[in-house]
Amino acid sequence: MRRRRSKDIPAVVVGAQVNGLGVVRSLAACGVPTTVVDSSLRSAAVWSRRCNSYFVERTHGRALIDGLLELQRTTGQRPVLVLTDELAVNTVSDHRAELGSRYFFRLPAPEMVAALGNKEMFQNFAAAHALPVPRTVIVKHERDLTRIPQLGMPVIIKPADKLPVHLERVERLRVAGTLDEITATCRRFLKLGETPVVQEWIEGPDSSIYFVLFHCSQAPRARSIFFGRKLAACPPQVGSTAICVPAPEAAEKLGPPTEKFLDVTQYEGLGSLEYKWDAANRRFVIIEPTVGRTDLQEEIAALNGLNLPYIAYCCALGLPVPEQTQTSPVAWRESFRSVRFGSSLDMPTRDGHWRLDDPLPVLAHCIDLLFRAARRLLRRFKSSIPPMPRRPIAPWRSIASEGDSHS
Repeated sequence: MRRRRSKDIPAVVVGAQVNGLGVVRSLAACGVPTTVVDSSLRSAAVWSRRCNSYFVERTHGRALIDGLLELQRTTGQRPVLVLTDELAVNTVSDHRAELGSRYFFRLPAPEMVAALGNKEMFQNFAAAHALPVPRTVIVKHERDLTRIPQLGMPVIIKPADKLPVHLERVERLRVAGTLDEITATCRRFLKLGETPVVQEWIEGPDSSIYFVLFHCSQAPRARSIFFGRKLAACPPQVGSTAICVPAPEAAEKLGPPTEKFLDVTQYEGLGSLEYKWDAANRRFVIIEPTVGRTDLQEEIAALNGLNLPYIAYCCALGLPVPEQTQTSPVAWRESFRSVRFGSSLDMPTRDGHWRLDDPLPVLAHCIDLLFRAARRLLRRFKSSIPPMPRRPIAPWRSIASEGDSHS
């Protein structure tokens, strides 16, 4: 039988934002033919020279499943599936039986995808397995509000379920500094039928946030792990990674809790953990797990010699897994908007969108930024216009009687 080669089997990447763009470029660097799946022409990776594009109505739900099945029929092969979109992970996890014979992919067990993707369930899981996490209050009822002051001020409030965030029903998070603000926010969440998760705020700059990117296969201890450090976020303190650097020095402290997490979850596939240094208690705490998909800054691992998307590709096909190669440290930034954060770095920096040999994605990114800014302005403008006063209309009989009186 002829041995599989990388170039024989394509990869399909779901999600074409900067996350997916980094995956596409990482796979292309190893000669893997790739198709990116998305629902918008404004998504950066759609315009990359490193992949083909395939459009679906939505990157979650039945529309995604039907699109993936149709795409697989057109390839005539069984591609490797790589997910970069959170809602896509839940959809693919729910339809494993339908997709399993059409695509190669690895995910944690269905119950683990659900537990790690829900903040309430993850908090309970972490407590049961003594994983280091911030102190938290799950607000299910009004009486739970009385336990919040023990967390101190300020606190950070998030919905337990992220779906309403993606549907723009609630904000992703809110930092609240007074009990009145906390109470009002939690009551608004409860009124919408959502469960607010209130966590203690861990003091410290963005540079106190570290992340661990990993891939796990079924073989015992077959784990590839990359340690990185966030230098800045956008917006500061509460936003996504703006610029980050490799942090191999963190392996000594972050390695053991990460290995424990991977053991107790029996993790499979791609994922990551985000940690923050809690100076008051002299420990790192897990502030965010990412399950079943790549992280925003995933490409930094490949730029520093550990190509996690390609490792996932090789594991899915039973190919030899490449080892990490020694390279000079390289930083990663989300886009040109993050230039100011990395002005003092003593290492080369690669932009998540801009590459001289692949210039169109940054153009799409600029167009998307303009579109989003225009939409925000339009919403603000609409909200500032007072409603038009309505003229009272007299009852029909009154109008009729007035007409009669003039006749």
